[in-house]
Amino acid sequence: MKKRANELRELSLDELRLREQELNEEMFNLRVRHATGQLENPMQLRRVRKDIARVKTFLSEKEGAQK
Repeated sequence: MKKRANELRELSLDELRLREQELNEEMFNLRVRHATGQLENPMQLRRVRKDIARVKTFLSEKEGAQK
């Protein structure tokens, strides 16, 4: 988990926004697969949800630092 956080910390604002968009798309796809019973590992939902929260945290930190 620390490795992922360190990688996110190094990204620029634009890269973080792009990563957030990618994760939101992945979350949508996972939810659809879960609803249709095709999702083999439901823990993927939790992982992606936490990754989205991590990205949003770093986004708010960086946006706050710019002001």
